[in-house]
Amino acid sequence: MSMDPSLKSATGLVRHRNVLSRAERLAKLAEQGKWDESKSVFGLPKVGNRKLVVGGKSKKEAAEGDAAATPAAPAKGAKK
Repeated sequence: MSMDPSLKSATGLVRHRNVLSRAERLAKLAEQGKWDESKSVFGLPKVGNRKLVVGGKSKKEAAEGDAAATPAAPAKGAKK
């Protein structure tokens, strides 16, 4: 019998998550200077967790690069 993919390993939890645990939210708020130990852990403000895309070409740059790499076809009826 095969194992369900969700049970295979703990390394699957390394991917980006939008929802943070309370401890992760507290760490982010403390990093931003919006929370300290004297405040309550209840009623915390929302914390954005955006994934940053680093490097790579945009679609427009990739299309321009491909067009420049391929030679233009001669027009019909043109002499070589």
